Amino acid sequence: MKTLRRTFRPYGKTVQAILRWRRLSFNDAPPIFGNSKPKSGSHLLLQILNGFTQIMPYRYVAADPIRTIKYEGGRRTADEVLADLKRIPNGVIGWGYVDATPENASFLTSDGRINFFIYRDPRDMLVSQVFFATDMHEEHGMHDYYNSLPDFAARLNVAITGIDKDGLKMVNVKQRYEGVFQWLKQKNTMCLRFEDLINNRDTTLISMLDEVESTGYKIPAPREKALAVLTDAIQPKKSHTFRSGKTGNWKEHFTEEHKKLFKDVAGDLLVRLEYEKDNNW
Repeated sequence: MKTLRRTFRPYGKTVQAILRWRRLSFNDAPPIFGNSKPKSGSHLLLQILNGFTQIMPYRYVAADPIRTIKYEGGRRTADEVLADLKRIPNGVIGWGYVDATPENASFLTSDGRINFFIYRDPRDMLVSQVFFATDMHEEHGMHDYYNSLPDFAARLNVAITGIDKDGLKMVNVKQRYEGVFQWLKQKNTMCLRFEDLINNRDTTLISMLDEVESTGYKIPAPREKALAVLTDAIQPKKSHTFRSGKTGNWKEHFTEEHKKLFKDVAGDLLVRLEYEKDNNW
């Protein structure tokens, strides 16, 4: 039944869009791709992308993300990822977890396209990842190992330092954010902070609307209505990965030992990302 729903979903969503927008063609609005690093706000961004389908003539948001990393582990080839990006149908908003390889960046940042990339305070990302892998996703590669450790503190240590033994491989926190910096330096990419979408929502959403119209396309909905629709689309508790929806949650879980370990491993990462002015946090 689940497979049948996935098979027929695009057709049903397209029919709904045809009736809503009273059109058969969906080539007017610029192509949009929503991108993220795992546990950095991808499902918050996904809800906003769904809001875009209510204010602009899109057919639907793709059901499945495009990934660089395979579910079963290992990396997909650059050709495989790029082929998936190019297969997104006209009028469909895509999303995923895609690295800034030359091929991907060239395609996603080409003129006339919208490329959103969301990232998050590394400390909150680590806490979220540990909870997700330990309690919420039994198929996660770190699930069994995290549950073999005595407590959350031990798991957070591993999340910070990474691991490479007994078939398990996870890079440290500094290495994880190399991909973030690659997107931060790309042209035609609007980089969003998870924290701004939570704490400075209206201004950030308006900037996203401005980004769409920077292509020369005029959003048909009045700006006030468009903002209201996007705001209403944000329903964190409807995400299957929802846990707290807060920013700064790391303060409840980082001990002084975790702080020291993070600084030893990550160096000036937080300063470079402008989450801290110095390393005296």
